[in-house]
Amino acid sequence: MTTTADRPPPAKPAARRTPTGAAQRLEPLAERLLGGGLPVRVRMWDGSEAGPDDAPTVHVRSRRALRRLLWEPGELGLAEAYITGDIDLAEDLGDGLRAMRRAVSERGLTPPAPSLADRLRAAGTALRLGAVGPRPPVPAARAGLRGALHSKARDRAAISHHYDLSNAFYALLLDETMAYSCGYWTSDAPGYGPADAQRDKLELICRKLGLRPGARLLDIGCGWGSLTLHAAQHHGVRVTAVTLAAEQAAYVRGQVATRGLEELVEVLNIDYRDIAGRPETRGAYDAVSTIEMGEHVGDAEYPAFTRILHDSLRPQGRVLVQQMSRGADAPGGGAFIESYIAPDMHMRPVGETVGLLEGSGLEVRDVEALREHYVLTVDAWRRTLEERWSDFVDLVGEETARVWRLYLVGGALAFEERRMGVDQILCVRPDRTGRAAMEPTRRDWYEAQR
Repeated sequence: MTTTADRPPPAKPAARRTPTGAAQRLEPLAERLLGGGLPVRVRMWDGSEAGPDDAPTVHVRSRRALRRLLWEPGELGLAEAYITGDIDLAEDLGDGLRAMRRAVSERGLTPPAPSLADRLRAAGTALRLGAVGPRPPVPAARAGLRGALHSKARDRAAISHHYDLSNAFYALLLDETMAYSCGYWTSDAPGYGPADAQRDKLELICRKLGLRPGARLLDIGCGWGSLTLHAAQHHGVRVTAVTLAAEQAAYVRGQVATRGLEELVEVLNIDYRDIAGRPETRGAYDAVSTIEMGEHVGDAEYPAFTRILHDSLRPQGRVLVQQMSRGADAPGGGAFIESYIAPDMHMRPVGETVGLLEGSGLEVRDVEALREHYVLTVDAWRRTLEERWSDFVDLVGEETARVWRLYLVGGALAFEERRMGVDQILCVRPDRTGRAAMEPTRRDWYEAQR
C-alpha cells in the first residue's frame, strides 16, 4: 500500500512564456497613447496579434508603417501608411472604419497629450522593433502647394491637383452626366440610379433659379458642365461657364460643340475673381449658380466671393449656392483631405455661410439640407471604384486609387455621422423697393419630380 509520503511531489506547471511578438511589445504603448484598450485587433508583420478578437483586424505589414507614424503622428501618418499599403484592413474599409469609430465612442477613449516620457518610450519601442530610420518617402499623390494662401497661382495649383487628375479618371468614376457633386435622390425604385439622381438635382436647381428660355446664367465653378449643359439644352438658357481647371474647360467646350450649343454657352477658364474685372458681367445675369465650389474659396476671401455673386445679378435675380458644411464641433476636412484631395479647402457651419450671403446684400429665401443624399451619392461612386478597381489602378496607379478609396469611404462616413453636411441655399437680390419676385410657395420646384 502506497502512502502519501511515498507519492512523488506533483509536477510543477510549465513556466508560461511571456509573448514577445511585435504586437505585445506595442500594445501597452498604444493603450497609453489611446487612453484605453485597443479598439481594434492588430496583426503585425511577424504574425503576432493583440486586441479584441471580435474587432476589425488591422494588418501592419511592415516596420515602415511604424516609422511613418513616428515621423507623422496622427491621421496623416495613418492615412499615408494605408495609401502605401503598409497598413490594411481585413474587412471592407467602410465597415472597418465604422466599427473602429463605434468602439472608440462606446469606450469613451480620449487620448491624452503625449508626455516627453511617452515619446521616449515610443522611440525606445520602435528602436527595439527595428522601426527607427529615415523619414519614408511621401506618396506622390500628396499635394505640394507653394505661395501665399489663396493667391491666384496657389488656387490654380490646388484646383489642378484635384480636378485635372484627368478627364478619363472622372469619366470612369462618375455617371454620364459627369456631375461631381451631391445628387438628389427622388426614388428608390429599381433601375433608378446615380445618373437619375443627378438629373433630378440639375432640374431642381433650374426650377429654384426660375430659369426660362433666353435667361442668362453665370455658372461659377462649372465642373464638367453638367448644370451648364442641362440649363442650355433643356431650358434654352444662355450660360457663361467659369472654371479654373483646364481639363474641365476643354471637356465642356467639347460637349458644347458636340451638342450644338455654341450660340448659348461661353466657357471661361479663369479665376472667379476675374469676373469682377469684366464690366459686362456687372448686374448682367438673371441667375448665378455655384455648385460645391465655395469650399475652395477660403475663409478670409468668402465675403468678397459673395459680393461677386450679388454684383453679377440683376435686381430680382437669384443665386443658388450648393456647398458642403461641417458640424458645429467638427474639424472640417482634416489633414488627409487637405493634403491629398482638396488642399486649402475651408468648410464652415451652414449658418455662418447664410450670414455671409446675407451680409453681401442677398436675401436668403430657402435652405435645403441634402446630407443623406450625399451618403447615397458617395456610396455610388465608391461602388464604381471597387467594381472597376483594376481599371483605376491601370489608369492612375495603386497609390492614387487607394487615396480615392480612403477619401470616398471616409467622406460617406462623415456625412452619415453628421460631421459634414451639404446644403442648397437659394438667395435673391431684391430690387430697391424690396421686391424679390419669388413664387409664394415651393410647389413648382417639386411637382415635376413626384
